[in-house]
Amino acid sequence: MPGGRWPAAVAVAVATALTLAGCSSGSSSSASSASSPSAGAKQASSAPTQGANQLQDAYQKVIADVLPSVVQITTGDSLGSGIVYDDKGDIVTNAHVVGTANTFTVTLANSTKALDATLVGSYPDSDLAVIRLSSPPGGLKPATFGDSSKVELGQITLAMGSPLGLSSSVTQGIVSAIGRTVSEPQGPGSPGATIGNMVQTSAAINPGNSGGALVNLDSQVIGINTLAATEPQANGAAAPGIGFAIPASTITNIAGQLIKQGKVTNSGRAALGITARTSFNQQFQPAGAVIVAVSPSGAAAAAGLQPGDVITRIGDTPVDSLNALTTALASLTPGSKVTVTYLRDGNSMTADVTLGTLETTS
Repeated sequence: MPGGRWPAAVAVAVATALTLAGCSSGSSSSASSASSPSAGAKQASSAPTQGANQLQDAYQKVIADVLPSVVQITTGDSLGSGIVYDDKGDIVTNAHVVGTANTFTVTLANSTKALDATLVGSYPDSDLAVIRLSSPPGGLKPATFGDSSKVELGQITLAMGSPLGLSSSVTQGIVSAIGRTVSEPQGPGSPGATIGNMVQTSAAINPGNSGGALVNLDSQVIGINTLAATEPQANGAAAPGIGFAIPASTITNIAGQLIKQGKVTNSGRAALGITARTSFNQQFQPAGAVIVAVSPSGAAAAAGLQPGDVITRIGDTPVDSLNALTTALASLTPGSKVTVTYLRDGNSMTADVTLGTLETTS
């Protein structure tokens, strides 16, 4: 997938051109300014130059702070990225980066030495996993994770990882949107998870970036680079400037559980407590999500929903398929109340449901 694993055997040649555009202010009408045009030009140009230097200094400080915490992960013949989570050698990454493997090779930033690592745990429903270095070297630098509630539109971001196998690469952009719910494409090692509350960024995310860090100018990780949007009309080519990262709050919640107990017992994801499938109308068009089974202790059972009911709306969000139901629930949180609209024996009905927590099987 775009932003996902990258074949390790691919050799990449890159040529980069940088262009700096400046501007100057208009001339002054005073006699003193007119008599000294060179002095006026220097004064006018100093402000934008100083601002550019300050921003450049900020970028370089963030890179110096965070890049040592970003690693390259080799899984068989594929490459991905990861973030040093603690000084014990735990590294958080995407579940689709580790796939079905249990052993890995890790290369730290600014190093060519390969280190062995093993799987701690994986939680594909949130596309997160933790691996652990077998012999952690001294001087590991864990990343600092930011507060997801403080991520705002327009914040400058830097994406760090190993795009196309180019380790310790950095791209820049801004936070383009927050609270996105995104369904990943299915593929090798990826079940096609639907993830809520993702951070959208204009920073370039390419194959191999998955598992790397999306960072703010306070040197805090605000997300894990996960995937880039594609253009269906361009044969699936990446859509420039549209990438998505799993938020820091989800990372610390899931990674903390995987490290502590090797599995996830509290997903932090909303659920109805049902098993469902897509329902089709008489024209064989998707028309809702039909309940196949109801968990006796789940939210749906408490609200009176039954097998055979066809869910057509969650709150104000239409539901015409199982995928639409999953996407709607991914944008909600456990404990929140929502009105579920459904069909029973052809009659439209509603139920007020207090959502539960998605059960885990990891």
